[in-house]
Amino acid sequence: MAQIAVVPGSFDPVTLGHLDVIGRAAGLFNEVHVLVVHNPDKRPAMFDAVDRVRLIEESLVETGVSDNVRVGEWTSGLLVDYCRQVGAKVLVKGVRSGEDVAYETPMAIMNRHLADVETVFLLPEAARAHVSSSLIRQVASLGGDVTPYVPQVVAAALHEHTGR
Repeated sequence: MAQIAVVPGSFDPVTLGHLDVIGRAAGLFNEVHVLVVHNPDKRPAMFDAVDRVRLIEESLVETGVSDNVRVGEWTSGLLVDYCRQVGAKVLVKGVRSGEDVAYETPMAIMNRHLADVETVFLLPEAARAHVSSSLIRQVASLGGDVTPYVPQVVAAALHEHTGR
């Protein structure tokens, strides 16, 4: 039986930390679906969903992440509805801190209750534990160097978007 996992996120933009989690998930599961999802709790996106999907796909190629990864978007309905649709029984979430675990735990329990979908938490490399997409957006918008934290294609897109 093929194990399919879903790695959901806003990925606005995708970071090397995200790609680390995606790559490790690809080594643990037969098939990984990276899913750009809309999070109503987050401020308006810097990149639209189509651009985020493209940037993830190009970043996966740039960083050499496994061929068993598919990228898509989910804009309406529950995340577990997508899991049912593709036969995924596992969600993979990168967590950087206890705050992330506290935020993700109620959702993990609800997803298990709603659709028997388990959530696996993966920790980032220590060197990237402080990096978030919102921090990358802020630093890039103020002209800071984000190249150590994002793939080249994302750095170029941020430069184009911010004009810095």
